[in-house]
Amino acid sequence: QVQLVESGGGSVQAGGSLRLSCAASGFTYSTACMAWFRQAAGSRREWVSTVSRTGIPNYIPSVRGRFTISKDNAKNTLTLQMNSLKNEDTATYYCAAGLPRPGGGGCYPYGYFGQGTRVTVSS
Repeated sequence: QVQLVESGGGSVQAGGSLRLSCAASGFTYSTACMAWFRQAAGSRREWVSTVSRTGIPNYIPSVRGRFTISKDNAKNTLTLQMNSLKNEDTATYYCAAGLPRPGGGGCYPYGYFGQGTRVTVSS
């Protein structure tokens, strides 16, 4: 079955950096669409960054230029390098997978999530 296991969260001061990792198994990772979501206390879960089947990244405006997503198909891992962290980045971060549609038609919606890893940014 699909398994996604995040790691790398923690507490950091504003301006610092963290690197999140996600170990994926149970599906053909190289053809999947992958993403990072986050959920702050009292807020809805939001997507932060995605990487397509062909490796094209995308980011929400508030993290563009500070976060970098990368997908390693050889190691079945997804990472999120987070630099210049701000208080508002505080949240639980989730790795997500969208399995490929047959015939090269993109991916299904993100239907698989990990258990999350907590990121706390303080002033």
